Amino acid sequence: MAYARPEKARAYRDHLAAVVLPGLRKLPGFLGLELGEVARGDQVELLVISRWQSMEAIKAFAGADPNRAVVEPGAKAILTEYDDFVTHYEVTLEAMGA
Repeated sequence: MAYARPEKARAYRDHLAAVVLPGLRKLPGFLGLELGEVARGDQVELLVISRWQSMEAIKAFAGADPNRAVVEPGAKAILTEYDDFVTHYEVTLEAMGA
């Protein structure tokens, strides 16, 4: 989870699309990501869900501690707050609309 001022939320989205995604797309095992946003008072809460082929692919991206959040300097400059750690979930059910 991360937070940004409302006027910076778009900048984060743009940074993710223009800087982060092109690099991630080059990594073996990266399947995609989603960004969710919700207003929380004077902040926008941001939730990034990335999808990976395997835990090994995550470790190759994240480094020695795959539970530590990877937040690059450009994102840090935009965000007011962010979690230092991430949670990994195994997808056990996926359903798409009609």
